[in-house]
Amino acid sequence: MKRALPFLIIGTVLVIAVAAALYLKRSASTPVAPLPASSTTPASSNRTNGPATGNEAAATEMGATPPHTHGPADAPVTLEEFGDFECPPCGLLHPILQTMEKEFAGRIRIVFREFPLVPTHVHALAAARSAEAAGLQGKFWEMHDLLYENQKAWHDAFDARPIFEDYATRIGLNMEQFRRDSSGEIVAQRIFLDGKRGHAMGVSGTPTVFMNGREVPFESLAVDKLRALIQAQLNAK
Repeated sequence: MKRALPFLIIGTVLVIAVAAALYLKRSASTPVAPLPASSTTPASSNRTNGPATGNEAAATEMGATPPHTHGPADAPVTLEEFGDFECPPCGLLHPILQTMEKEFAGRIRIVFREFPLVPTHVHALAAARSAEAAGLQGKFWEMHDLLYENQKAWHDAFDARPIFEDYATRIGLNMEQFRRDSSGEIVAQRIFLDGKRGHAMGVSGTPTVFMNGREVPFESLAVDKLRALIQAQLNAK
């Protein structure tokens, strides 16, 4: 047995060597798959100057598209509001923005973004859904105005949805479509995207308003102060 051991070892080594040679030959004849291209696009070194965003992350969070707007797209002043229909300060801001829109007609653009504060405001999400569903029938601003102007009427309701359906009837919506859209994916996605943009811009409460991308301090949302800020922005243009 001891005399045969060297031959067994030599034979084993030869077998391993042959197997290794065959493996290497097979590997060399098999094409190597290319590495997948990176999904990250290198940042361009060329930058363009645009309105200040207040938060660079917001540049990639566009919010719901198209947004709900009043006023010309090329207006020198844009006010972007993140609002909650059940928020009392938002209700107080509503007529102020309407006044600004009348005073600076053609020179100001209002953008409304959904930012329902749930669960703090129990009907806020249903109100946002109702406004967005109305928007799918071209009546967002009509519902928007009714919700704010009658905020106290539905704020304390146990179930506000019948009230919102009444508003939908008043403004002439197709009720079957309104009910379907209120709980549909398109409406939910629009609210989600607006909220995502708001968080990217540092919004934590309502109302939060940005003028040409810069946040307006809450205390400056009073009618006289806001008017002065808008006028100063127009003068700077």
